Amino acid sequence: MTHPDKKTAGRVQALRDEIHRHNHLYYVLDQPEVSDAEYDRLLDELASLEKKFPELVTPDSPTQRVGAPPLEEFKTVRHSLPMLSLNKATSEPEFLDFHRRVVELSRVDEIRYVVEPKFDGLAVEVVYREGLFSLGSTRGDGAVGEDVTLNLKTVKSIPLRLRGKGVPERIEVRGEVIMNKGDFAKLNRERENSGDPLFANPRNAAAGSVRQLDSKVTNTRPLTMFAHGTGLLPGKELSNHWDTLAYLKQLGFKVSGHIALCTKIDQVKDYYEKILNLRGELPYEIDGIVIKVNDYDLQRRLGEISRSPRWAIAWKFPAQQEHTVVKDIIVSVGRTGALTPVALLEPVRVAGVEVSRATLHNEDEVRKKDVRIGDTVVIQRAGDVIPEVVKVIETKRTGREKPFIMPDLCPVCGSKVERPEGEAVHRCTGLACPAQIKEHLAHFASKGAMDIDGLGYKFLEQMVDKGIIHDQADLFTLTKDNLMNMDRMGDKLAQNLLDAIDQSRKPGLANLIYALGIRNVGEHLATVLARNFKTIDNLANQSIEDLTQVHEVGPIVAESIYNFFHNTKNLKVLEKLKKGGVVFPEEKMESRESSLTGKTLVLTGGLDSMTRDEARKIIETLGGRVSSSVSKKTDFVVAGKDPGSKYADAQRLGVKTLNEDEFKKMIEK
Repeated sequence: MTHPDKKTAGRVQALRDEIHRHNHLYYVLDQPEVSDAEYDRLLDELASLEKKFPELVTPDSPTQRVGAPPLEEFKTVRHSLPMLSLNKATSEPEFLDFHRRVVELSRVDEIRYVVEPKFDGLAVEVVYREGLFSLGSTRGDGAVGEDVTLNLKTVKSIPLRLRGKGVPERIEVRGEVIMNKGDFAKLNRERENSGDPLFANPRNAAAGSVRQLDSKVTNTRPLTMFAHGTGLLPGKELSNHWDTLAYLKQLGFKVSGHIALCTKIDQVKDYYEKILNLRGELPYEIDGIVIKVNDYDLQRRLGEISRSPRWAIAWKFPAQQEHTVVKDIIVSVGRTGALTPVALLEPVRVAGVEVSRATLHNEDEVRKKDVRIGDTVVIQRAGDVIPEVVKVIETKRTGREKPFIMPDLCPVCGSKVERPEGEAVHRCTGLACPAQIKEHLAHFASKGAMDIDGLGYKFLEQMVDKGIIHDQADLFTLTKDNLMNMDRMGDKLAQNLLDAIDQSRKPGLANLIYALGIRNVGEHLATVLARNFKTIDNLANQSIEDLTQVHEVGPIVAESIYNFFHNTKNLKVLEKLKKGGVVFPEEKMESRESSLTGKTLVLTGGLDSMTRDEARKIIETLGGRVSSSVSKKTDFVVAGKDPGSKYADAQRLGVKTLNEDEFKKMIEK
């Protein structure tokens, strides 16, 4: 094995320094000095020397920004200081109210504020030890975030090694990772061409890129971080936020070029108007400005409320609105079967994006706003993201506008549409509706339902997209040849899936009922229905009135069950399941007279000798019922290890409690 001489080691260090300098010029200062080809030549030379002499590789080398194997999941990181969220002002009076509180609490008449654009991205923290990047995390809930070190190392505007001398032993820097609007549009065009789902907006694209388990994917995404503050900074005394931003810039971080120091309240208002007018020209998305008290001593005196500082506020921009015409109103069917009216619009640009569709949410919303086909309407991008119709301009009506009528049948599969009492949403009742079949299939195969081991969502999604299956029954006619047409499918895996499907052909009745995905019927209610009606055919033949005679089945649930079994398309799928070899069982479980007959029990805490589900089934076999909440009608509360609030409820209401031994003695009798 050859070892590098001093000349080679010196060349490697010189290349590293040169590439770091060009990264800073290009990604932080936007002042490139060399062409892309020249930059690539330098990077290739460094990579070649490091490959030949691995001992020369350092953690801060530009070649180490990507290359680690994909993670299975992110670890968590506890922030040294909480990453606080900001309270919001949406109007000038709300901002002035914030200023009034600052003045009253601080007892200082002249307040200096630092004002900055409010970036629409993902909040992160990067930690440096002895000047080297060592840890990167998302904001998370403010106290705990996700470890995304490998992904943040790929962001070229984040220095791997801090610039300058006298760098603190540890420094925590906070900022926002964003994607420029032009890069976002290009990324979505590429995804559209490759058939991948599009990102909703640049913030969504930036957040999704940072949270990739494979840092190689993140490395392909054009991300930038703007630094806007620090966490812990031991060994470095800074007295105000303005100086801190200058210090971060000195260390090599990208800091907004649109920050300002305001000594008068009118200057803050002028800054707001200036940035609002500049918004459309900026290469990135912003949704307001951030206003921070500059002096750190004053910040500490003001303190925090819950998870928000008293010394800072986000003054949000109003959602941008435009006028356009409703050409038509169609109905979109979501993956859970929800029907949503959607307005098709004359295309119009809103907040820099061309909008041709806007949600109308539900039928009640259409009626409330009285939106008709042909109306001139005001639309906005709610939160600058989702286009919605704000109101109708009635003075523009000609009399030729047409009211919208919600269809009785699903526009995708033709099944009956239902709107349960008390709900605003209409839903398709089709078991094999193409719009929601992927979700239905995932539920059908899940544990507690048909429990088809190894048949995850990605496989099911691929089967549907490739046209291999169209409904639940098609699973039971699959062949190995069908499965071998799928990506990442081998002979052994295909056989394992076929074996798992075969083993699921004899489900329990409760499992089968639950697997059908009848609205409002969960695992527990499926068990109740199985115990009361014994077979699927018997359940299917019940009237709504008959169904409501069963304890725990109310009119809304009864209507869902009745509608499901009176949908001819659903009945065809059930017949196909039978033909595919699925056994429709007869419930054999008989309730026995016991000390639990007619009693209501609540389970809380962990049991050593059985699972909670096993305990529930035993209670139901013995004629009792299990409730999820404690009331005066509860007969017993079974309290295992670490019981929750239900145990306290039992004591408060005087309900008898049983420990695990007492419960076991009761059921053994």
